[in-house]
Amino acid sequence: MRGRARPAACVLAGTLALAASPAWAYRPFVSTDAAVADPGFMEIELGYFQLAHAHHEEAFSTPKLVLNYGIVDRLEIVGEFAAEKAPHDDWRLVDPALSLKAILKEGVLQEKDGLSVALEAGALLPSTAPGAGGVGFEATGIVSGQLKPLTYHLNAGGGVDRVDARPFATWGLIGELPVVPALRFVGEVSGESVTQERANNSVLVGFIWQPFPSRELSIDAGIRRGITRAAPDWQATLGLTFAFPLWPRAQR
Repeated sequence: MRGRARPAACVLAGTLALAASPAWAYRPFVSTDAAVADPGFMEIELGYFQLAHAHHEEAFSTPKLVLNYGIVDRLEIVGEFAAEKAPHDDWRLVDPALSLKAILKEGVLQEKDGLSVALEAGALLPSTAPGAGGVGFEATGIVSGQLKPLTYHLNAGGGVDRVDARPFATWGLIGELPVVPALRFVGEVSGESVTQERANNSVLVGFIWQPFPSRELSIDAGIRRGITRAAPDWQATLGLTFAFPLWPRAQR
Protein backbone atom coordinates (compact mmCIF):
# COMPACT_ATOMS: atom_id res chain seq x y z
CA MET A 1 0.00 0.00 0.00
CA ARG A 2 1.23 3.54 -0.69
CA GLY A 3 2.51 5.87 1.99
CA ARG A 4 -0.56 7.53 3.50
CA ALA A 5 -2.26 7.31 6.89
CA ARG A 6 -5.91 7.01 7.83
CA PRO A 7 -6.47 10.02 9.63
CA ALA A 8 -1.33 7.63 15.34
CA ALA A 9 4.90 3.35 22.16
CA CYS A 10 3.57 0.70 23.79
CA VAL A 11 1.92 2.72 26.56
CA LEU A 12 -0.36 -0.14 27.43
CA ALA A 13 1.34 -1.20 30.66
CA GLY A 14 -0.39 0.29 33.65
CA THR A 15 -2.83 2.35 31.57
CA LEU A 16 -5.50 -0.34 31.37
CA ALA A 17 -6.05 0.01 35.09
CA LEU A 18 -7.19 3.63 34.77
CA ALA A 19 -10.84 4.64 34.57
CA ALA A 20 -12.06 4.82 30.99
CA SER A 21 -14.66 6.84 29.16
CA PRO A 22 -17.19 5.32 26.77
CA ALA A 23 -15.83 5.83 23.26
CA TRP A 24 -16.71 4.92 19.71
CA ALA A 25 -13.63 3.16 18.40
CA TYR A 26 -12.99 3.00 14.67
CA ARG A 27 -10.70 0.00 14.78
CA PRO A 28 -10.51 -2.30 12.81
CA PHE A 29 -11.57 -0.01 9.98
CA VAL A 30 -9.73 2.07 7.39
CA SER A 31 -12.56 4.59 7.61
CA THR A 32 -13.70 6.40 10.77
CA ASP A 33 -16.80 7.69 12.56
CA ALA A 34 -18.21 11.13 13.38
CA ALA A 35 -17.18 11.11 17.06
CA VAL A 36 -14.26 12.52 19.05
CA ALA A 37 -12.69 11.92 22.46
CA ASP A 38 -14.14 13.86 25.40
CA PRO A 39 -12.20 16.98 26.45
CA GLY A 40 -9.19 16.03 28.56
CA PHE A 41 -9.41 12.34 27.62
CA MET A 42 -6.86 10.29 25.75
CA GLU A 43 -8.21 7.48 23.58
CA ILE A 44 -5.68 4.88 22.45
CA GLU A 45 -6.30 2.55 19.53
CA LEU A 46 -3.71 -0.20 19.41
CA GLY A 47 -3.49 -2.70 16.57
CA TYR A 48 -1.17 -5.21 18.15
CA PHE A 49 -1.22 -7.64 15.22
CA GLN A 50 -1.68 -7.24 11.49
CA LEU A 51 -0.69 -9.61 8.72
CA ALA A 52 -1.05 -8.79 5.03
CA HIS A 53 -0.59 -11.23 2.13
CA ALA A 54 0.13 -9.81 -1.31
CA HIS A 55 1.97 -11.19 -4.34
CA HIS A 56 2.82 -14.43 -2.51
CA GLU A 57 4.53 -12.59 0.37
CA GLU A 58 3.50 -11.63 3.90
CA ALA A 59 4.13 -8.29 5.64
CA PHE A 60 3.73 -7.87 9.40
CA SER A 61 2.61 -4.55 10.86
CA THR A 62 2.81 -4.20 14.64
CA PRO A 63 2.05 -2.05 16.47
CA LYS A 64 -0.44 0.17 14.69
CA LEU A 65 -1.02 3.02 17.14
CA VAL A 66 -3.57 5.85 17.01
CA LEU A 67 -3.77 8.47 19.77
CA ASN A 68 -6.90 10.63 20.02
CA TYR A 69 -6.84 13.48 22.54
CA GLY A 70 -9.88 15.65 23.25
CA ILE A 71 -8.71 19.27 23.20
CA VAL A 72 -12.06 20.98 23.78
CA ASP A 73 -15.68 20.01 23.26
CA ARG A 74 -16.21 18.57 19.75
CA LEU A 75 -12.51 18.78 18.78
CA GLU A 76 -9.64 16.28 19.07
CA ILE A 77 -6.07 15.93 17.84
CA VAL A 78 -5.14 12.61 16.21
CA GLY A 79 -1.66 11.14 15.83
CA GLU A 80 -0.83 7.78 14.32
CA PHE A 81 1.91 5.54 13.01
CA ALA A 82 2.73 1.89 12.37
CA ALA A 83 5.84 -0.28 12.35
CA GLU A 84 6.04 -2.69 9.41
CA LYS A 85 8.31 -5.53 8.32
CA ALA A 86 8.28 -7.16 4.91
CA PRO A 87 10.22 -10.36 4.08
CA HIS A 88 13.98 -9.75 3.81
CA ASP A 89 13.58 -6.11 4.94
CA ASP A 90 14.22 -4.27 8.19
CA TRP A 91 11.49 -2.79 10.36
CA ARG A 92 10.39 0.64 9.20
CA LEU A 93 8.05 3.43 10.27
CA VAL A 94 5.06 3.76 7.95
CA ASP A 95 2.00 6.00 7.63
CA PRO A 96 2.75 8.63 10.33
CA ALA A 97 0.16 11.42 10.42
CA LEU A 98 -1.07 14.27 12.58
CA SER A 99 -4.54 15.74 12.16
CA LEU A 100 -7.48 17.53 13.76
CA LYS A 101 -10.98 16.09 13.88
CA ALA A 102 -14.00 18.31 14.57
CA ILE A 103 -17.71 17.58 15.05
CA LEU A 104 -19.63 19.90 12.73
CA LYS A 105 -23.07 18.63 13.73
CA GLU A 106 -24.00 16.55 16.76
CA GLY A 107 -26.31 13.62 16.15
CA VAL A 108 -26.80 9.96 16.91
CA LEU A 109 -23.21 9.38 18.10
CA GLN A 110 -23.64 12.24 20.58
CA GLU A 111 -26.97 10.80 21.80
CA LYS A 112 -28.97 13.38 19.84
CA ASP A 113 -31.39 13.13 16.95
CA GLY A 114 -30.25 13.06 13.35
CA LEU A 115 -26.95 12.56 11.61
CA SER A 116 -23.55 13.17 13.20
CA VAL A 117 -21.23 15.09 10.85
CA ALA A 118 -17.46 15.55 11.27
CA LEU A 119 -14.38 16.69 9.38
CA GLU A 120 -10.85 15.32 9.83
CA ALA A 121 -7.86 17.03 8.18
CA GLY A 122 -4.13 17.02 8.67
CA ALA A 123 -0.60 16.30 7.50
CA LEU A 124 0.81 13.00 6.23
CA LEU A 125 4.29 13.00 7.75
CA PRO A 126 7.50 11.53 6.26
CA SER A 127 7.81 7.74 6.39
CA THR A 128 10.91 5.56 6.32
CA ALA A 129 9.39 3.44 3.54
CA PRO A 130 11.23 3.77 0.19
CA GLY A 131 10.11 6.86 -1.73
CA ALA A 132 7.80 8.07 1.05
CA GLY A 133 10.01 10.68 2.68
CA GLY A 134 7.86 13.65 1.68
CA VAL A 135 4.91 15.40 3.31
CA GLY A 136 1.30 15.15 2.18
CA PHE A 137 -2.16 16.33 3.20
CA GLU A 138 -5.53 14.63 3.63
CA ALA A 139 -9.06 15.78 4.50
CA THR A 140 -12.09 13.53 5.06
CA GLY A 141 -15.76 14.31 5.58
CA ILE A 142 -17.64 11.85 7.82
CA VAL A 143 -21.36 11.22 8.30
CA SER A 144 -22.70 8.75 10.89
CA GLY A 145 -26.31 7.68 11.22
CA GLN A 146 -28.66 4.84 12.08
CA LEU A 147 -31.09 2.64 10.21
CA LYS A 148 -32.02 0.64 13.27
CA PRO A 149 -30.58 -1.73 14.26
CA LEU A 150 -27.71 -0.81 11.90
CA THR A 151 -25.29 2.05 12.58
CA TYR A 152 -23.37 3.33 9.56
CA HIS A 153 -20.45 5.69 8.90
CA LEU A 154 -19.88 7.19 5.44
CA ASN A 155 -16.48 8.69 4.55
CA ALA A 156 -15.34 10.69 1.50
CA GLY A 157 -12.08 12.58 1.18
CA GLY A 158 -8.87 13.23 -0.63
CA GLY A 159 -5.58 15.10 -0.68
CA VAL A 160 -2.02 14.82 -1.91
CA ASP A 161 0.23 11.93 -0.87
CA ARG A 162 3.78 12.00 0.46
CA VAL A 163 5.08 10.35 -2.74
CA ASP A 164 5.63 13.07 -5.37
CA ALA A 165 2.59 15.03 -4.05
CA ARG A 166 0.20 13.00 -6.18
CA PRO A 167 -3.54 13.71 -5.77
CA PHE A 168 -5.68 10.93 -4.32
CA ALA A 169 -9.30 10.29 -3.33
CA THR A 170 -10.67 8.01 -0.60
CA TRP A 171 -14.07 6.64 0.31
CA GLY A 172 -15.53 4.17 2.78
CA LEU A 173 -18.73 2.80 4.26
CA ILE A 174 -18.85 1.08 7.67
CA GLY A 175 -21.79 -0.91 9.04
CA GLU A 176 -22.18 -2.02 12.68
CA LEU A 177 -24.84 -4.53 13.73
CA PRO A 178 -25.35 -5.31 17.44
CA VAL A 179 -25.78 -9.00 18.24
CA VAL A 180 -25.85 -8.75 22.04
CA PRO A 181 -25.14 -5.62 24.13
CA ALA A 182 -21.42 -6.40 24.34
CA LEU A 183 -20.85 -7.63 20.77
CA ARG A 184 -21.23 -6.02 17.34
CA PHE A 185 -20.64 -7.60 13.95
CA VAL A 186 -19.03 -5.07 11.62
CA GLY A 187 -18.27 -4.68 7.95
CA GLU A 188 -16.63 -2.12 5.70
CA VAL A 189 -16.16 -1.41 2.02
CA SER A 190 -13.44 1.14 1.31
CA GLY A 191 -11.22 2.36 -1.47
CA GLU A 192 -8.46 4.70 -2.54
CA SER A 193 -7.51 6.05 -5.95
CA VAL A 194 -4.15 7.70 -6.60
CA THR A 195 -3.19 9.48 -9.79
CA GLN A 196 -1.42 7.09 -12.19
CA GLU A 197 -2.12 4.06 -9.99
CA ARG A 198 -4.79 1.38 -9.91
CA ALA A 199 -7.55 1.75 -7.33
CA ASN A 200 -6.94 0.03 -3.98
CA ASN A 201 -10.37 -1.25 -2.89
CA SER A 202 -11.18 -3.84 -0.23
CA VAL A 203 -13.91 -5.27 1.98
CA LEU A 204 -13.69 -6.16 5.69
CA VAL A 205 -15.76 -8.36 8.01
CA GLY A 206 -15.14 -8.62 11.74
CA PHE A 207 -16.41 -7.88 15.23
CA ILE A 208 -16.01 -5.43 18.11
CA TRP A 209 -16.39 -6.85 21.63
CA GLN A 210 -16.87 -4.65 24.69
CA PRO A 211 -16.49 -7.11 27.58
CA PHE A 212 -17.36 -4.66 30.38
CA PRO A 213 -20.72 -2.92 30.92
CA SER A 214 -18.99 0.46 31.25
CA ARG A 215 -17.40 -0.01 27.78
CA GLU A 216 -13.95 0.75 29.21
CA LEU A 217 -12.29 -1.52 26.68
CA SER A 218 -13.09 -2.58 23.12
CA ILE A 219 -11.43 -5.61 21.51
CA ASP A 220 -11.66 -6.02 17.74
CA ALA A 221 -10.72 -8.47 15.02
CA GLY A 222 -11.25 -8.51 11.29
CA ILE A 223 -10.39 -10.09 7.96
CA ARG A 224 -9.96 -7.82 4.95
CA ARG A 225 -10.11 -9.02 1.33
CA GLY A 226 -8.83 -7.04 -1.63
CA ILE A 227 -11.37 -6.56 -4.43
CA THR A 228 -8.98 -4.84 -6.87
CA ARG A 229 -5.55 -5.97 -8.02
CA ALA A 230 -3.73 -3.09 -6.28
CA ALA A 231 -5.03 -4.15 -2.84
CA PRO A 232 -3.38 -6.89 -0.74
CA ASP A 233 -5.00 -10.28 -1.34
CA TRP A 234 -6.05 -10.44 2.30
CA GLN A 235 -5.26 -8.96 5.69
CA ALA A 236 -5.91 -10.10 9.27
CA THR A 237 -5.94 -7.70 12.21
CA LEU A 238 -6.41 -7.78 15.99
CA GLY A 239 -6.50 -4.75 18.27
CA LEU A 240 -8.05 -2.93 21.19
CA THR A 241 -9.20 0.56 22.15
CA PHE A 242 -9.35 2.18 25.58
CA ALA A 243 -9.56 5.71 27.03
CA PHE A 244 -8.58 7.48 30.23
CA PRO A 245 -8.61 11.07 31.58
CA LEU A 246 -5.39 13.06 31.61
CA TRP A 247 -6.95 15.28 34.28
CA PRO A 248 -10.24 15.13 36.23
CA ARG A 249 -13.29 16.60 34.57
CA ALA A 250 -14.47 19.95 35.87
CA GLN A 251 -17.62 19.76 37.96
CA ARG A 252 -20.68 21.38 36.44
